[in-house]
Amino acid sequence: MSNNREQAQPANDRHPLPGEGGRGEGSNVSRRGFLATSAAALAGLTLAPGINLIEIAAAKPDSEPVTSKVRWGMLIDTTRCQSGCTDCVSACGKENGLGEVTKPRTDAQWIRKIDLTDLKSGHALSLPMMCQHCANPPCVDVCPTGASFKRADGIVLVDRHTCIGCRYCMMACPYKARSFVHEPHTDQNPEVPRGQGCVESCTLCVHRVDRGGTPACVEACAAAGHNAMMFGDLNNPESEISKRIREVKTTQVRADLKLDLGVRYEGI
Repeated sequence: MSNNREQAQPANDRHPLPGEGGRGEGSNVSRRGFLATSAAALAGLTLAPGINLIEIAAAKPDSEPVTSKVRWGMLIDTTRCQSGCTDCVSACGKENGLGEVTKPRTDAQWIRKIDLTDLKSGHALSLPMMCQHCANPPCVDVCPTGASFKRADGIVLVDRHTCIGCRYCMMACPYKARSFVHEPHTDQNPEVPRGQGCVESCTLCVHRVDRGGTPACVEACAAAGHNAMMFGDLNNPESEISKRIREVKTTQVRADLKLDLGVRYEGI
């Protein structure tokens, strides 16, 4: 796993801690209460039988170590993304064993659709939001155990063996891209193991990427005929994604934070 790891400002947490009120309720959690909650989460950690949680972080064979020569990324064309279409969300859930989102405040959402409207022009657009796979990820900076890490190829992951469920990374993420696993899971995809009491987020379908494939959301968008999502090597000037980024104006969400995102947007 060491071959796949790279040594490496808080935001609001979408999933409140037990006993914490929602935003705007004026409720705060004391340091003692927070530590108690974290300890309880660690004590309650349960894993599905036969699941090796380290596999997702070490999916690349040792004979083909991850290299910084490649930086995986995504370009999303919001002019092609269709409002009301959630094929990318459904594909992600099916591929990663997330299930249907019935409780948005607590259910895992590795990718979610957002509809935006410009207040001045009235222009509306739709876009998917997920982990942005930052080159300078705040989640990695605040993780006390090193469970949050960035591979040499730019993919940001969570080592579920060392995640203690403190949720510091969730608070640090400006994109609300991380989820906490509140419930035990037994019916899982063995290639995408999940554990109660751990934090998780989009992995760019690393288990597929390491075999030469593409993320499930990208495939689903293409199958629907929208072709709004492009995946590829940002470091390769000859890759389709790099060529497209040079040709059109692209945006990094919250570029002011200077996190150097692996996910770029066109049309916003």
